[in-house]
Amino acid sequence: MGGHPKIGINKGSSHLSADLGIKTIYLSFDDGPLTGTTNCIDICTRENVMATFFEVGLHQTRSAFGKNTYQQILNNGALFALANHSYTHASNNYMHFYHHPDSALLDFLKAKAVLQPTNNITRLPGNNAWNLNGIKRASPLVLPLVNKLDSIGLNIIGWDLQWRFNKMGRPIQSPANLAVIVDSLFEHHQTVTKNHLVILMHDHMFRAPADSLKLEKFIQLLKQRGRYRFQKLTQYPGLKSS
Repeated sequence: MGGHPKIGINKGSSHLSADLGIKTIYLSFDDGPLTGTTNCIDICTRENVMATFFEVGLHQTRSAFGKNTYQQILNNGALFALANHSYTHASNNYMHFYHHPDSALLDFLKAKAVLQPTNNITRLPGNNAWNLNGIKRASPLVLPLVNKLDSIGLNIIGWDLQWRFNKMGRPIQSPANLAVIVDSLFEHHQTVTKNHLVILMHDHMFRAPADSLKLEKFIQLLKQRGRYRFQKLTQYPGLKSS
């Protein structure tokens, strides 16, 4: 996972907002609740921007901190959406996880029971797959699981741009560099859906105060441009209804 893939427009998923030229950014944070999740929550709240948190069921269950952080997201439905990112995060053994789609499906269902999201949005661990109305993108490795998740009405959303991190888990790109990439992806129509851009970040990247400031600066740079709006992924075009 990484970089900003050069992917073309999916014309079949165009939406009125795309036709009108309104550019929408979807901030998404993966793998919480973790140390760093509360910083993401606080910054988005302070900046008054919407975001989507893809939570891991196991992380929610194993501590009071996880439960409390999870509850903070749920309690602020005006700004935040909480979505299913599996129960185990494949135990970071992706090949085994995806080669056993039946047990992987059960893993997502277990996460759904624990997290009780109010939407039907999911993201695969470690894999940039999409499955919405008019958008079907999945590698042969994950396709069997994608089909099973699709059969029970789940939407799968990947990303257009990832804020990458180094071996220490700290952000690699600077806020200014990342904001320029956002501009370029919109300008050259290199997003899955025209005028809609999904940014992947990981909660643990923002544990340290200095790195939290980078997230805050990035959001401020995007807001200063005056041509972007922020939305939750529950507003993404082409979602299958619950």
